[in-house]
Parts: sequence; C-alpha cells; structure tokens
Amino acid sequence: MKRTWIRHAQIVNEDRIEKGGVVIENDLIAEILSEKEKPASPIDEEIDAKGGYLLPGVIDEHVHFRDPGLTHKADMHTESAAAAAGGVTSFMDMPNTNPQTTTVEALEHKFADAARKSIVNYSFYFGATNTNADLLPQLNERRVCGVKLFMGASTGDMLVNRTETLRKVFDLSPILIAAHCEEQAIVEANTERFRSNYGDDPAIGYHPLIRSEEACYRSSALAVKLAEEYGSRLHILHVSTARELNLFEDKPVNEKRITAETTVAHLYFCDKDYASLGTRIKCNPAIKTEADREALRKALRTNRIDTIGTDHAPHLLEEKRGGALKAVSGMPTIQFSLVALLELAKQGVLSVEQVVRKMCHAPALLYQIKGRGFVRKGYKADLVLVDPNRSWTVESRDILSKCRWSPLEGQTFHTKILKTFVNGYPVYDGNTVDENFRGEALRFER
Repeated sequence: MKRTWIRHAQIVNEDRIEKGGVVIENDLIAEILSEKEKPASPIDEEIDAKGGYLLPGVIDEHVHFRDPGLTHKADMHTESAAAAAGGVTSFMDMPNTNPQTTTVEALEHKFADAARKSIVNYSFYFGATNTNADLLPQLNERRVCGVKLFMGASTGDMLVNRTETLRKVFDLSPILIAAHCEEQAIVEANTERFRSNYGDDPAIGYHPLIRSEEACYRSSALAVKLAEEYGSRLHILHVSTARELNLFEDKPVNEKRITAETTVAHLYFCDKDYASLGTRIKCNPAIKTEADREALRKALRTNRIDTIGTDHAPHLLEEKRGGALKAVSGMPTIQFSLVALLELAKQGVLSVEQVVRKMCHAPALLYQIKGRGFVRKGYKADLVLVDPNRSWTVESRDILSKCRWSPLEGQTFHTKILKTFVNGYPVYDGNTVDENFRGEALRFER
C-alpha cells in the first residue's frame, strides 16, 4: 500500500477553492485535509503543490480516437497519452471507426483493445444506424456510456435519416442518447447552392453558411421533441449557435433529462478565425459567428450548457487541404482543452470553479459515472495539479497526438499542467507521460 500526500494545494471542487491537501492511498482518495491538518497515518511520498490548483481529472465525453481502422492519424495509445498530458483522466469514444461500433461484437472489441492500449480511463458509445435499433435493449447500462445518434452526416457516414428509425432509437435506448444534430436536407440544399455560385469547393469561410444555423436548430429541435415524446435521456453534442440555447432549461444537470454540450473549439474560435487558421478549424457543426461564440460563453455561466467536450478528431494535415467541401472536418484539441478553458477563466469569461463544474463534475453526474469527477473521500484518485501562473507557448514538439498538429499551435497559455494522476498513479509529470500505465473501464450507476 502506498500513501501519497499532495499538500499546500488550492483544491478546486464543488464550487469552492480551499487551501489544503489530499492523501492518495493506492487508487483512491483516502483523506482530504485542511491546510493545518496532518495525515492520519504515515506517508510514503509528499508532493508540495506550492499553491497550485488541484482539480478532479477532466472527463472528456466526446472524442474520436480513430481506433480501429483509421490509425494512420490516431490510435487509442497516442491519443490517451495526449489526454493524460492535458489533464484528461477519462474519455468516451465515438463509434465512427472502421469497422463502425454498431454491433455488440465491435463494442466488445473496443473495450478489449482499450484495456491493452489506453493510458487513461475509458468507455465507448454504441452507434445507432438505420438498421440496428433492435440491438439497443441489449446494451449494458453499467458499462456503455451512451448511444451515439448522427442526425446529420459527418465523418464516417453514419447518418440516421429514417423517421421510423429515429423514433425507434428514442423509444428503445435504455441509456443516454448523444446526438449530432444538423438537418441533412438543409445542408444538402445549401451545398448545391454554394457549389453553383462558387464552384466545386467553395472557400472555407462559407462552411458555417453551408452547415448553417438553421440546419443545426431544426435538427436539435426535432431531437428535443422526440426526447420529450418518448421520455428519453438526450444529450445534444457540440451546440454551436445562440438560437439552439433556447431549447434547453437553465436547471441543474441532475434535474433534467435533456442536456447540452459545447466544445472547446466553439468556445475558443469564431468565423473571423477562418482567415488565419483556414481548414485547421473546420469541424461539424461549423464554428459560427462571434455572436454565437459569445452566447455560448455566456451560457457557461448558467445551466443551459451543461458540459464542455472536445470532439477531439485528429486528421493528417494533408487531409485538411481544400475548402468548405473537400477538406475533412475535425481537429485535435484534447491535450490543450483544460488549459484553453483556464485561459478563458483568466480572461473573465467564466470562473475556475465553473471550468471544473463543466469539465469534471457535470459529465460525472450526467453520465452517472461511479466514483469519479469530484475530489471526495473514497472516490478514484483521478487528479490534476496545475500551476495557475506559468506562461508557455504551444509548439509542434509539444503535441502528442499522432497527427502532430493543433489549431492551438503558437497560442500562449498562462497556466500549465504539472501532474496528472489516473487511479492514483502519476501518469504525467509535466514533461513525460508514463506510457506503460493502463487505465480502467468506466462504470455507471444506473
């Protein structure tokens, strides 16, 4: 048994910042101490936090690690290493891989693969299709994070566009439905219009007009309508417009059945950034106007936006060549998601406590994750130690994702991750990830 005492920290937890320390015993939080308290029994190792923030590990509910089948650009091991370096201690991976995670067998294969490869903790979505809704009642509610429903075509071609199938998914799913919402008919009509006016591959600046506000709102409104009709647990992913915010209640996450996520990219960038970053920030739904970004930021201070994910979606840079139609959509952000949100906190967009609520507490509550997401005695010791006053600039050599680029290259941040603990083990020391450690499958209390 090993006991580690992290002392002289500012513990950010449950809407408070308190000076004190945490004792880790094996994989659990054994004690939470005030600044003046001492551990109850002998300690094997002391870590002086020197006034740094001690946070629960980030739970990223929305990643695309590209494994299996697309491992030329990312895989479970490389992306979990990037996660660890970013203070992300748990992830939930999407089904648009090759093969797609649309059978129970494919789902089991991913769990087995993660046990061999993943440095941090994990779960996987089951992908809904036009033909597999009858499999949904077979899913293990305590093991599978959710059902991913593409109500708009995106990378991987998993669009569910039959009304009877949509109804069946909302009726039969025993667990949370995580929906990508863009009305495909509107996107297709816009695509044809912009092609006729600007050629086969319009400039990237037209991307948010092709995958428009109306396309997002119409699809999200339909998802909400179906969830209300069937009493389903619905989580709408990567909300990108101010208009969609009207669909969600300003109530605590554990008091509602329809919730919303936005992403680091939609909070950090706006359409003005296409001029300098081009297709590096192309994603679906598209990054939209500055007014939309400001509305999303404002909503973080309420309960209309419940969680912040990354939609971490690596591609090779050569795959990002082209414009609004030919360049692929998606970007890698997981390694810098926490420091990016802490940067927004430095700017007064939200508080550090709110960052922790949206990235750690809320995902744990929303998905009903057992024993994670908080600094609580008896919980798993998934912890992140952050220096709140250290400036550094992202360089290409820092990037651990296999694709080796980030839209945040050149960005100067003013907080730095010093240590990441996964299940009590120090997987990241501020410079190096221990690539031999393996995380655990998440468990859900449903």
